[in-house]
Amino acid sequence: MREVARRNREQILRAAREIFVDQGPDAPLDAVARRAGVGIATLYRRFPDREQLIRAVAVDVLTALTGVAREALDGEPDPAEALRACMHAALDLKIGSVMPALAGHFDVAELLAEVPGDPVEPVQELLDRARRAGLVRADVAVGDIAFMIIRLSRPLPGGRFPHDEELAHRHLDIYFDGLRAPGAHRPAAGLPAPVIDADGFRLLRGRVVAAPDPGPRASGAVPGEPAGAGDPAPGPDATTTEPGAE
Repeated sequence: MREVARRNREQILRAAREIFVDQGPDAPLDAVARRAGVGIATLYRRFPDREQLIRAVAVDVLTALTGVAREALDGEPDPAEALRACMHAALDLKIGSVMPALAGHFDVAELLAEVPGDPVEPVQELLDRARRAGLVRADVAVGDIAFMIIRLSRPLPGGRFPHDEELAHRHLDIYFDGLRAPGAHRPAAGLPAPVIDADGFRLLRGRVVAAPDPGPRASGAVPGEPAGAGDPAPGPDATTTEPGAE
């Protein structure tokens, strides 16, 4: 039962992260439950209101960020590759999309108090190790890493863009090559796909460069309705028990 409860919580947090990025923090919570594959009653048992769910998503992302940085420190002997692996894993967390989408719903200092360790510390350690080994430029700072991850993890304009995530990882590899110290070893493997040539960009640029303002629905809001108006009320169903759904 505990394993089921843990899995349900992870699925809800993952689904909420995706839905909030796509539709904003006011997205209907039944959409989160559907994507998580659980009933709305299960969601409300775990997170009695929207603010608790938003806060839990933010804590989960920051905790995961600390975790991937620690894993890179412990699991990759090459200092440059450890830093690069951490950056790619952080990009997958979409922190630059998740945290801005939830802005205004929490105090960052209070949030960090709930996270097991400040994620800046292991990232700084990764960077220091790579600089000491002469593999990364001496003038690179943590902010150069953090802000690039934030920039690259934001989706391109124009809605869902084919291969957006893969393209972000390709661009991160290009950026990381710019962090390498002069004369440092560079991997022999080429850049990952996708490769968008001039013809491909011509086909896509109208959608990306001239994307219209999506308006209020981009945040999941419906004109004339208050935030979260589409949520089902917890009601008595929120206290019922679904099989294996604790």
